[in-house]
Amino acid sequence: MNRKYTQEHIDYVAANIQGCPFKELTDMFNRRFGMNLKVSAMISLADRHGLHNGRDTRILPDGTLLGVETRFRPGLTPWNKGMKGFNCGGKETQFKKGNKPANWVPIGSERVNGDGYIDIKVDDGKLQKNWKGKHILIWEEHNGPIPPGHVVIFGDGNNRNFNPENLLLVSRAQLVRLNQMKMIQEDAELTKAGIAIADICNKIGERKRAKV
Repeated sequence: MNRKYTQEHIDYVAANIQGCPFKELTDMFNRRFGMNLKVSAMISLADRHGLHNGRDTRILPDGTLLGVETRFRPGLTPWNKGMKGFNCGGKETQFKKGNKPANWVPIGSERVNGDGYIDIKVDDGKLQKNWKGKHILIWEEHNGPIPPGHVVIFGDGNNRNFNPENLLLVSRAQLVRLNQMKMIQEDAELTKAGIAIADICNKIGERKRAKV
């Protein structure tokens, strides 16, 4: 069934898609607008407006991910090798010997989540809180906690480039504008310039609304 989405619909998706699984995003969208979209429809909407999570992943309309290895591979080099002072905060002895689930992996293990981002296991026994985005952990290691209403993006659009200089903090309002104007480039410096332009555009929008 063809649907006509408003700019408010598109802006909402753009503001919330970063790091948000498509099923969760679909549920949020349906609650916000009183609609009954399927996950496949949300993926299609995001695809049409260039709002995919991760440049290296292609998502089919049925939700299938292509080009992503989702199985944990033993022997991966720890993500924080060489980073002094980082403490994941987990308890490696949470599970007693012989009682670990079949799919258990140790703290520090990596996985690729459903949106193509790499997660790091930081704790045991806390379900979804066991894992955290690798880019988020690296940004916070260098800068401290992410402020409310902000997200970390990859400056060059490559979600495998974890150089701290490539990880940029933006507000959700900035992210909406960046996605609308397609200003997340393949060069972090150009994306930084795009963030400045986004701020100007948002200020202009605020002044126009204030005059109404």
